[in-house]
Amino acid sequence: MAQKKIVITGAAGLVGQNLVTLLAGRPDLRLVAIDRHAHNLGVLARLHPAVTAVHADLADPGPWEEHFAGADAVVQLHAQITGKGAAPFVRNNIDATRRVLDVMRRHGVPYLVHVSSSVVNSVADDDYTRTKEAQEALVRESGIPHCTLRPTLMFGWFDPKHLGWLARFLERAPVFPIPGHGRYMRQPLYNRDFCRVIEVCLERRPQGEVWDLCGVERVDYVDIIRTIRDVKGLKTPLVHIPVWLFALLLRTYALFSPRPPFTADQLAALTAGDEFSGVDIEKTFGVHPTPFVEAIRETFCDPVYSKVQVESYV
Repeated sequence: MAQKKIVITGAAGLVGQNLVTLLAGRPDLRLVAIDRHAHNLGVLARLHPAVTAVHADLADPGPWEEHFAGADAVVQLHAQITGKGAAPFVRNNIDATRRVLDVMRRHGVPYLVHVSSSVVNSVADDDYTRTKEAQEALVRESGIPHCTLRPTLMFGWFDPKHLGWLARFLERAPVFPIPGHGRYMRQPLYNRDFCRVIEVCLERRPQGEVWDLCGVERVDYVDIIRTIRDVKGLKTPLVHIPVWLFALLLRTYALFSPRPPFTADQLAALTAGDEFSGVDIEKTFGVHPTPFVEAIRETFCDPVYSKVQVESYV
């Protein structure tokens, strides 16, 4: 059986680790995983020794470009999600994307699955949102056959931030602070469900489609925290504090931490009141969404993958 070569950029992040875990067992695929984070890429390589792991910063030219030769498709996952100032967002969401698209054209790679974000539909106005909008425009104008997926907040194995960080904080803290009333509706998307959607796109190769994807269940932020606490068997008290105080604490923490796990911009996005509409994942892709509580239990209680630790990106 001839193998199809799939290049995955940003492969050692949340989506990439889960996608490689999903696809690595397929005998018809040969995976190339590219990422700039050496530690996380090492985790991926240890879990999946048959995958070609390439350490590279996609914003810079280098030998990584030759791994696109003969590729059947690219899954573009690299993205800057948090950071101090605009520069890292521009470098990783715009400059790196422009270079990847150039390399794809040079090597004649015929298809791209581009993973964007639901923030392009958000009321939020920050460096992440603006650079993700620009990234989509680069893909749209590239001339490369592609589809674009816009997921909402995701959770699952290999999550060093978001729900993964919140779960670890729940384990260690004597109390857990909740901003305001905590009734901020979220539509969390289980990462393994999302990866199954990517797999379908690699097989069907839709042309020019843009899909918004969100979790089927609407869950308030405070109830997400309670669910994580319950499945992990914790008793950590939840303490509500004013939003302005919560934001002040985040800004203060960011002054001393090179990798703030939760930023004031993210707090603003959390409390903005966004509600996203998405396609019916089961009807559109044939992927049956995992119930939220079951997905949380699998995320935090799996005997193997729930114990794998990866680091946050700067």
